[in-house]
Amino acid sequence: MYSVLPEDGSNRLGEELQSHWDHEVRKAAKELREPKLSKAIIKCYWKPYAVLGIFTVMEEAIKVIQPVFLGKLIRYFEQVEPQDTAALHEAYGYAAGLSLCTFGLAVMHHLYFYHVQRAGMKIRVAMCHIIYKKALCLSSTAMGQTTTGQIVNLLSNDVNKFDEVTIFLHYLWVGPLQAAVVTGLLWQEIGPSCLAGMAVLVFLMPLQTVFGRLFSSFR
Repeated sequence: MYSVLPEDGSNRLGEELQSHWDHEVRKAAKELREPKLSKAIIKCYWKPYAVLGIFTVMEEAIKVIQPVFLGKLIRYFEQVEPQDTAALHEAYGYAAGLSLCTFGLAVMHHLYFYHVQRAGMKIRVAMCHIIYKKALCLSSTAMGQTTTGQIVNLLSNDVNKFDEVTIFLHYLWVGPLQAAVVTGLLWQEIGPSCLAGMAVLVFLMPLQTVFGRLFSSFR
C-alpha cells in the first residue's frame, strides 16, 4: 500500500475541520443557538468544491452541443448535393466537432468524477477523524448513553453519504440552466410543443422528491 498524499492525510484533514467546528461552537454560544456541523463543513470545503463546478458546466455544455452537431450532419445527408463542396467541407467540420465532443465528454466526465469523489473522500476522512477523537474523549456518563454499535455505524455507514452527495450537488444549479438551454433548442426545432415535455419533467420533480423521502424512511 502506498502512503497517501500529505493533503489527504487523516490528521491534517481532521484538524482542519476541527478548527472550523470549534469556531462554529464559539460563534453559536455567542448567538445563543445550537452549533451546526453543516456550517463548519461548508466553510471548510466550499471553495475547492465550488471550483469543480467548472468541470460540470463544461461537461453539460458538451452534452448540449453534441446533438446540435449531429442534427447538422443529418441535415446535410438529407439534402446532399455531390457538387456542393462548401456543404461537404461544412459536414466534415460537423463530423470533426462531433468526434471532439465525444472525446471531450469522456475526458471531462472522468476528471469531474475523480475530483468530486476525492472531495467527498476528504470530508468523509475528516468526519471519521472527528468522530474517533470525540469517542476517545467521552465521559463515563456519555459512554453510558452511547452504544459501540452507534459509533461503528457512524464510521462505517453514515459518513459514506459524503461520497455520494459531492457527486450530484453541482447538478442542483447546472440542471435548471441545462433545462433552459435544451428548451430553447427544442423550441427552434418543434415550437411550443416542447413545453408539453418540459411540463411533464417539472411535474415529476416534486413526485420524485416525495418518493425519495418515502424510500429513505422505509429503508
